[in-house]
Amino acid sequence: MFRFIYRGKSKVKTVSEIAEGTGLSDIQVLKQGRALADNRIVKQTKVNKKTAYEKDRFYSQKRNRILSLAESPQKLARFPTKVNPRALRGRLEVIRLPKKLFDIQRITLDDIDSFRKVRTSRKLRSGNTPIPETVFKRGIQKILGEKGRFEDWGGEKNDLYTSRLKIDGRRRTAAFGFKGKGLDKKLTPRYMGKNGDQIQRLFQSSAQVFIIQHWREIDQSVVEQMEVFAKVKSLASGEPILFGSIDGEDTNRLLLAYPKEFS
Repeated sequence: MFRFIYRGKSKVKTVSEIAEGTGLSDIQVLKQGRALADNRIVKQTKVNKKTAYEKDRFYSQKRNRILSLAESPQKLARFPTKVNPRALRGRLEVIRLPKKLFDIQRITLDDIDSFRKVRTSRKLRSGNTPIPETVFKRGIQKILGEKGRFEDWGGEKNDLYTSRLKIDGRRRTAAFGFKGKGLDKKLTPRYMGKNGDQIQRLFQSSAQVFIIQHWREIDQSVVEQMEVFAKVKSLASGEPILFGSIDGEDTNRLLLAYPKEFS
């Protein structure tokens, strides 16, 4: 919708024009238009008594840069921000995007209804007892009731894709990335795929929830990268995006809560 409003020379576009040009319904246009107007990215106005949206001069000038960042997680990760400033050709240029442009939430194992048994399991397991990745994956499938077949190959976006994960009582599409028991150290981005791009490929999945699991500690840098890609995903899709990690301790909690599924 942002792309369509700022396309061409027309300064103002009506709801019906936007709906026709984007394939969205009038209600969807009004909902997204209100969010853009509330964040002063567009100005809501009237044309012949019909609701319309007017371009903002600043965003007209920065349109191509904003779309470029939204479409490329790599560029967004390298882009200078208040938290992570980087010099660009001897000068510092910062574009601040309102937070309401994206909707993300970091979740934990206990937030997932599908794994609710871990919330009441009080038994603790000392040490680390990894099982083969294929066995663990099948266990997760059994818990979710997912009967699809997911074969590993070098270019897959995810290790498990499902529409049966439940959070807050709702089914959501989810993409999982599992790290096999062969990695006996803390998980960092460098160990995420041959080219270190496994997180990026995971977020290319058409999903609302993204989870990475490892048998040991998961470094903060992994979660930080997931947060960046979650923002890009939400900005591009206009949907809320949830992301989180399941480390060795939480993995053991799963094994204890669901012994039959992982046997």
